[in-house]
Amino acid sequence: MTVHRRRPEQLIHKAVVAHLMARAHPGVVFLHPANGGARTAIEGAILKSLGVVPGAPDLILFYGGRSFALELKVEDGRVTEAQVDMLARLKDAGVLTAVCRGIDPALHTLEMWGLLKGRAP
Repeated sequence: MTVHRRRPEQLIHKAVVAHLMARAHPGVVFLHPANGGARTAIEGAILKSLGVVPGAPDLILFYGGRSFALELKVEDGRVTEAQVDMLARLKDAGVLTAVCRGIDPALHTLEMWGLLKGRAP
């Protein structure tokens, strides 16, 4: 019998995406750069040559001529050095960035950025 590892960050991520799909203002565009996961050395080299970089945030969002980057963590989750570096680079480029630990802080951030309609219950 295979034991599946829990992926609490993935659950937070899915919940945030569900809120975006249901509550995002018209015109909000978002994506998840599919970094990570097990890859062969060849696949990794191909992706790197195509511009995949370590530390990319979980969600990249665009709205009204602005760009946003959201890194999602569990409450005690740690941000990697590559993530800190990438978030700093994005911020220097004028992107609004945030690291959110849990669903409530993530939704609050999206609401404060003006990307979601209404308030989370």
